[in-house]
Amino acid sequence: MTMPLRAGDPGRLGAYELLGRLGQGGMGTVFLGRAPDGRRVAVKALRAEFGADPGYRSRFRSEVNRAREVPPFCTAEVLDADAGHDPPYLVVEYVDGPTLATVVRDSGPLTGTALQSLAIGVATALTAIHGAGVVHRDLKPANVLLGLGGVKVIDFGIARPLEATSRHTGTHQMVGTVAYMAPERFEPDPGGRIGFPADVFAFGAVVTYAATGRTPFAADSATGTAVRIMTQPPDLTGVPEPLRALVERTLTKDPAGRPTAREVLDALVSGTSPAPAPAPPPADRAARGPRTRRRTAVAGLTLAVLAGAGLAANALTGDGRDTTAVGRTDPTASAATTAAPGLLAGGRRGLLHLVEVDDDVWIFPNGGEVSRTAEIGGVDDESHFALVASGAGYRIKWLTGEFGVRCLGVRVVPGADGVLVTAPCRETDATVFTFTPTGRKDGAGRPAYRVANPTYGTLEWSQDGSRVVVRPDDDDARTSFTFVDRGPA
Repeated sequence: MTMPLRAGDPGRLGAYELLGRLGQGGMGTVFLGRAPDGRRVAVKALRAEFGADPGYRSRFRSEVNRAREVPPFCTAEVLDADAGHDPPYLVVEYVDGPTLATVVRDSGPLTGTALQSLAIGVATALTAIHGAGVVHRDLKPANVLLGLGGVKVIDFGIARPLEATSRHTGTHQMVGTVAYMAPERFEPDPGGRIGFPADVFAFGAVVTYAATGRTPFAADSATGTAVRIMTQPPDLTGVPEPLRALVERTLTKDPAGRPTAREVLDALVSGTSPAPAPAPPPADRAARGPRTRRRTAVAGLTLAVLAGAGLAANALTGDGRDTTAVGRTDPTASAATTAAPGLLAGGRRGLLHLVEVDDDVWIFPNGGEVSRTAEIGGVDDESHFALVASGAGYRIKWLTGEFGVRCLGVRVVPGADGVLVTAPCRETDATVFTFTPTGRKDGAGRPAYRVANPTYGTLEWSQDGSRVVVRPDDDDARTSFTFVDRGPA
């Protein structure tokens, strides 16, 4: 439903005439607009405080570039954006159709073919979104449109930087809708295992709502709903088989136990159920104690929600990983001779992607100089790296050239974790890294690795959500990396 423009609303943004309001959220306002060619579009204008932050503008630009890679057949296509405009804005395809929330509210739950088609449409959209390396983070019935061309999922990806960067999410803010949030999103540590599995959990909640008119952990309050999500099994009464068995898998508490979006789609199309995720070895399971930590988190959860605290997620710990390090199987062998896929084979340009945080390592320019830390944020061409074989490991070479030839290295901080920095590309104890397969893949099917410096420790996403740190003797590393191949170096 389109609402009239309010006093103070702009009449146009860039080349787009604004005709009315479509909605408003934590990031800004969405307008119905008219493009220069006359077609209707949806225009999202960011809130002023985000547009005033140059770092956020950079992140916004990067998120838009990544969102453009999502196939538009089941999502609202990204048409245009201007990160330099005041305010920055994003233009996407306007889908003329009701939301799933409106349809269920006005006509009741979906049944039969309509329900199956809805589930397949949302799973297809998530598969496409995850395949582009994007996490939706706010999948809910209001973001599922039932247009003439079929199911369309909207409002994906661009919301992510608010939660992934602590300075953009105040203590009173929480990105997303509680009833569709995965358990890991309520844990107190703002680091990162909020990734593709959280979207799969939201899928299960959305399909349950579509089939029953209620969410699987419904309670009388947001606090009660959050506690049920963390501690109780889902109520799937009314969800028909075989869909019910699949939905139950997607609502597993442990993100490692959920199927991927691709596995969900395959199961829906074939009528089978995805194979359960392999259980970690008993010793590893005991070491990480996920149930113990979850009970501890629940103890503080109610107070946190009542106080309106910004709640995020702990990073993954322990995953039954393969303990054979790529490039370290023989300390005397050259890494160039070690069989390894993708960028590890050498000669390739690509991004270093943190799986659990769902973001990319980049070099943050500060006053025209390279920052001393490798921050996490937007990814442009200057954030590309290549691996250079160095003895039993690799140097991670930054390919921009803007600040000379630089590689990633470790800066030792007395009494604290080491810090990942840029350094001259010489082979030293501080610039050589090894890659250990975890035995897992990210949502796009890329293999994941633990990255470590043999002398100083393992690369980790910091607890304060601001940088990559290097922790010595970290046998239970929480952060893994994949490589997003961008072609020859």
